[in-house]
Amino acid sequence: MRLTSKGQVTIPQNIRELAGLKPYDEVEFEYRDKQIVLRPTRQTKLSVAEEALALLRGSATANLEMSTDEWMEATRGER
Repeated sequence: MRLTSKGQVTIPQNIRELAGLKPYDEVEFEYRDKQIVLRPTRQTKLSVAEEALALLRGSATANLEMSTDEWMEATRGER
């Protein structure tokens, strides 16, 4: 595994699954006995709704050619 120029690395899927890590989970690093330890932060558990919203965050694409009124009509099925 190789670090990017920004010091980033992808945690392999099997390791994420074993650790119970999901998208948008917070993690922390510790340097201990010449080893780097990664673990989930101790934070309050997200509700099911908050977790679903976190997964959806940033997934929508905007059609900037539509006005607010046009968007409202489209979402109400008036178009």
